[in-house]
Amino acid sequence: MAQPAPAAQPLTIGETVVLEALGQSRQLNIVLPPDYAKDAGKRWPVIYQLDGALTQDLMMGAGLMRWGALWGRSEDAIIVGIETRDRQRELLPPSGDAKERARYPTAGESAAFRAWIADTVKPLIEARYRTDGRSYLFGESAAGHFVVETWATAPDLFTGYAAISPSLQWDFEALSRRPLGAGLRPPLYLSLADEGGATETGMERLLAALPASQPYCFSDRRSELHHATALHGLLPEALQYLLPTKADWLEEYGMVLRCEKRGGDG
Repeated sequence: MAQPAPAAQPLTIGETVVLEALGQSRQLNIVLPPDYAKDAGKRWPVIYQLDGALTQDLMMGAGLMRWGALWGRSEDAIIVGIETRDRQRELLPPSGDAKERARYPTAGESAAFRAWIADTVKPLIEARYRTDGRSYLFGESAAGHFVVETWATAPDLFTGYAAISPSLQWDFEALSRRPLGAGLRPPLYLSLADEGGATETGMERLLAALPASQPYCFSDRRSELHHATALHGLLPEALQYLLPTKADWLEEYGMVLRCEKRGGDG
């Protein structure tokens, strides 16, 4: 006699909150550590992942972060995926390049998007979840430009920053020309793939401007990675740099933090 098929159960990996920013509704997708509910006294760092919708980079980011924590490569954390709807509008500042303005006519509201994250997103997460006071901003490409711009203009907003293949060609490389002023900023992870051109020269200028005492790690993968493979190739390394553990077996298993250039105590 055939047995009835087992009933399917929902597969729940997190929670979604819908907010409004720049006149559009968008998701905040929160993925909690597996043992979050088991230890009511424990608090956690928070990773804010730009382009973090279910149809964007959330699943990859959550999976790679969990894999890193499983191996002890990086700390476990709460992940907050921030959905973007019009990436150039939300993630980039205004451009003085007429060609960029023609191609992306809505671009230029990164400051407003940053203010929304600071005034709405972070307070909500910190009030609703058991956070430990540490927060990290991760982004790639245009989101990487947003990360570097935030690090340069509002450094105290996050504990650390990771910009993978940031679009530093934007606005005639203006962000890399911006004076950094005195004082150290939080740790910054930077990387470059095969983008070349103004993206590459913008990165080289930014690196040259960093003081020797500034904590940073630059991973140079120009000969190894494409722009399309940079995020999933380097996110584990960025996590290892910003949320390190005391594991002493990582090099044995090939989990090496590769900083071709580094500064401070990074």
